[in-house]
Amino acid sequence: MAAKRKFTIIIQEDPEGGYTGRCMELRGAISEGRTIEELKRNMTEAIQLVLESLEEDARKYKKIIIELPN
Repeated sequence: MAAKRKFTIIIQEDPEGGYTGRCMELRGAISEGRTIEELKRNMTEAIQLVLESLEEDARKYKKIIIELPN
């Protein structure tokens, strides 16, 4: 079983109702929802789409890995 990845979502409440969220780790993952639960589902989809796009781009280019200490 693959390890689960965790992402941090910053949530802002819209004065007119609903919520907007953005992922701290993935700049392009942004979504909204009428409820926190709907936002959570929409953010999951947004994160998956961004990850798929990044993986697709990674296949096109040479890459290096850099490790930083905690």
